[in-house]
Amino acid sequence: MIGDRVEVVIDTGTGSAQTFEIEATRAGRRVDVTQGRGVVEVAEVTRTGHQVRVGRFMASRVIAIVEHPAAEPPGADEAPRRRTRRAEQDEKLL
Repeated sequence: MIGDRVEVVIDTGTGSAQTFEIEATRAGRRVDVTQGRGVVEVAEVTRTGHQVRVGRFMASRVIAIVEHPAAEPPGADEAPRRRTRRAEQDEKLL
């Protein structure tokens, strides 16, 4: 969803930390976080699953991963409106 954002805080090894941000920049994209084999991967992914931007970090250097979900639009918590039924026609169409 546009606006999804993930911050990754990394230990640089010099006593300081560096922050990286990956954000879903367009509608329909999301940010996925995966971890495996000592690597943390944060990727912006399209609806079809293609990775657009990827950040790979050594898991031993990652201090924190902060996920910021997109704000929901106003009225999103309301029940969806149902369509009314079409009126039946008395006469048949030619």
